[in-house]
Amino acid sequence: QTNSPQEFVTFLTQVFLGCCAILWHLTADWQVWWPSDSEGAGKVSLLKKVPALKDGDFTLAECTAILLYLSRKYNTPDHWYPSDIQKRARVDEYLSWHHTNIRANAPKTMWIKVLIPLFTGQPLPSEKLQEVMEGLSTSLKQFEERFLQDKAFIIGSEISLADLVAIVELMQPVGVGCDIFEDRPRLREWRRRVEDAVGKELFFQAHEMILNIKELSNIQIDPQLKEQLAPVLMKMLK
Repeated sequence: QTNSPQEFVTFLTQVFLGCCAILWHLTADWQVWWPSDSEGAGKVSLLKKVPALKDGDFTLAECTAILLYLSRKYNTPDHWYPSDIQKRARVDEYLSWHHTNIRANAPKTMWIKVLIPLFTGQPLPSEKLQEVMEGLSTSLKQFEERFLQDKAFIIGSEISLADLVAIVELMQPVGVGCDIFEDRPRLREWRRRVEDAVGKELFFQAHEMILNIKELSNIQIDPQLKEQLAPVLMKMLK
């Protein structure tokens, strides 16, 4: 045990990758644990959810809350979560919008193309993916017009937590072959700037699992686990 924050995560805890990017960027001392079930996470989080953070006797759940805590804990450079009240409000504004827009659509591409076929043994109709991509396209249009506009990053000339949270979600469609950046030059240039700000090596290291998620198709899943998770995943699409 150490006095450093410990993250309890699963393979598909997407925003945790943002936590990784910050922690690696700061070269902080930290550990990652991978519990096999909710019991492991339950030792840290009363909600028995991942990610969950333990820092000494203090525990915390929910991705955004953990990100904000880490940025304050390590006194990160001001641009991540600005001290300027209006710039900080812009980060908060994006984080509030993100949950019911980008995050409501982007992860579903991964469920449709990899996870649900893996657990049910059957591919989903192409109409399902088309429906999700249409919803994501609407969200991306709002993202570009409302948040990016003609700025380098979401809140201005410097990268912030808002960009970090957005990019880790938007890399999920890329990981399953849906290149949402290809026909969106403004979005593509924003991604390039995020990569440069974080560092390309770190960027791809943080997204390695997501970009290789198709490899999950080759693993063997316990039949009982399939039976338990298949209806849960299908319900998440509704």
